[in-house]
Amino acid sequence: MLKLLKIKIMLIKNANYGKNKGQLKIQQMTFMLLAVTLFFILIGMLVLVYQFSGMKESATRLQEENAMRLVSKIANSPEFSCGKSFGTQKIKCMDFDKIMALKINIDKYQNFWGVKNLEIRKIYPNSSREIECDSGTYPNCNLIRLQGNFSGYGESNFVSLCRKDFFEGNIEDKCELAEIIVSYESK
Repeated sequence: MLKLLKIKIMLIKNANYGKNKGQLKIQQMTFMLLAVTLFFILIGMLVLVYQFSGMKESATRLQEENAMRLVSKIANSPEFSCGKSFGTQKIKCMDFDKIMALKINIDKYQNFWGVKNLEIRKIYPNSSREIECDSGTYPNCNLIRLQGNFSGYGESNFVSLCRKDFFEGNIEDKCELAEIIVSYESK
């Protein structure tokens, strides 16, 4: 009987050993799958960080390019352009008279261009001091501030700033070199 009992105990131990061995293999497989999954998640996160690392610089560069295009677009827009002369369109020519009329009514155009600051500075002939244009100082001024104050990033472009003037009894275009400056805030 004792032998039979020992055989039964041995059979039970062998049966439990097989179960424990199977459970151990399942646990090993689970941990291995978990480790492989975490490894691929880490690799995926590194790839995403690398892909998005230059996104802010790219967005800033895109804003600067858009501002440069906007400067040229504004200079040639009907609100500013000199119009036609002898059947041809003047490019990058801004009408000083139109700009002064626009300055008086600028509240109607507050968000029209989508910029924080829009100003035009006469460069030549050069003045020793800065005189902001208004109805009292026009045309002997050199700064026209249409919107806000300079902040953030700015782009500029050179334009001809022309106005009608009397010269020896004739009305003629008097043009000066100016710079149009557009600024916007970075996001």
